[in-house]
Amino acid sequence: MRILDKNDIQNNFDFDKAVEAIRMAYISASTDNASIAPVGHLSFPDNNGDCHIKSGHIKGDDFFVIKIATGFYDNPSLGRPSSNGVMVVFSATSGEPVALLKDEGWLTDMRTGIGGAITTIELAPNNAKNVLLIGTGLQCRFQAECLSRLSPDIYQYSVWGRSLRNAKKACEDLSSKGLEIKPATDLEEGVKKADIIITTTPSTEHIVRNSWVSASTHITSIGADSLGKQELDTDLLHRADLLVSDLNSQSLDHGEFQSIKETRSALRPIEIGNIFNKTEGGRLSEESVTIADLTGIAPQDIAISGTVLL
Repeated sequence: MRILDKNDIQNNFDFDKAVEAIRMAYISASTDNASIAPVGHLSFPDNNGDCHIKSGHIKGDDFFVIKIATGFYDNPSLGRPSSNGVMVVFSATSGEPVALLKDEGWLTDMRTGIGGAITTIELAPNNAKNVLLIGTGLQCRFQAECLSRLSPDIYQYSVWGRSLRNAKKACEDLSSKGLEIKPATDLEEGVKKADIIITTTPSTEHIVRNSWVSASTHITSIGADSLGKQELDTDLLHRADLLVSDLNSQSLDHGEFQSIKETRSALRPIEIGNIFNKTEGGRLSEESVTIADLTGIAPQDIAISGTVLL
């Protein structure tokens, strides 16, 4: 069995290859070409943390993947990263373990960043310019960096966080990579000005209010990935012209859309894989409010694992 550490993985990683692999992973999940197990979840409320276990197989692939990912959100104050984890790759023909990817959560963060970026680009208004990132952790950085790599010189970025100091630090880190970015000091004002909003927090109550969001806005919600998490006003979800998920069964069960599972059951979200596959339409008009809820799906983990093994 091969054992790759984080340095090995980063040295083997091909961004462009991963982008296409993750796009195809979304399509596989929405066209019944993937076997996806229910998500395992452990909560550690006393330590502001959680653990997710995801596994799956894309039909025709030589391997399947089991991923364990943790998020302990007070870690940065202790000088530790908030995310960690490993992926184990098995042969789909013999069941033997093929590789242990000791990525320390980096592959999960990168596949989440890429998934958010390609979804945002697909659903954003054509004339979108201002991007507001809500949250100042690792995923704020991955979302901004991946979006800027795929759409260079198009967007202007701002970051809001409960801690202005953390928002400034995120801006410093991203500015060093060539982004035009600044901290947002007023959340309401930032939301009203934004054409694209990307939420990346572990919040358990809504941060973005319906009354703040203008027409012609796209929102990509990343943070809500377990029961009780919520970043968006429920009224905003009801107002939206288009709801998009990475996988409806996950999004309605423990994602951002869990709060409308019963009340808006007649209008189910469209899965992003079907939009990429062109079997369903995306944005209805430039004036639409669109919301994508990305809970993270096993085919993404399979796809990004394959890019560092081959």
